[in-house]
Amino acid sequence: MPSESSILAPVVVLVAWSLVMWVWMYATRLPAIRRAQLQLDPQAPRGEQVNTLPASVRWKADNYNHLMEQPTIFYAVALSLALMGEGSGTNLLLAWAYVGLRVIHSLFQALVNRIEVRFGIFVLSTLMLIGLTFNALRGLA
Repeated sequence: MPSESSILAPVVVLVAWSLVMWVWMYATRLPAIRRAQLQLDPQAPRGEQVNTLPASVRWKADNYNHLMEQPTIFYAVALSLALMGEGSGTNLLLAWAYVGLRVIHSLFQALVNRIEVRFGIFVLSTLMLIGLTFNALRGLA
């Protein structure tokens, strides 16, 4: 039977996945910068130079940025649930579903990037996050 701190496993897995995306981002971006012979200019407006790189290269960076946004809420609510002693059962399933959907979202964005499909995956993951948040609020009552 899982312990109340089992919800920490999906937290650590999502952190690890974010680092995988960071490596993938630079493994594609640095060679693309060399191929394009970009002279990096600190005076250029933010993002202007990398926007000249192929879209498939930019998709990895876009996804890495996405992993620094909404998942911060996931981390907060998952850690809160663990501290509240509510990190197993349904909450653990919701947490793993959230992480799985975020990994699928990452792969889809980095490889295919059809926005309509990606948005659907994002909405599903957000529903998991809403469920976790609702359960955390209920646990406070």
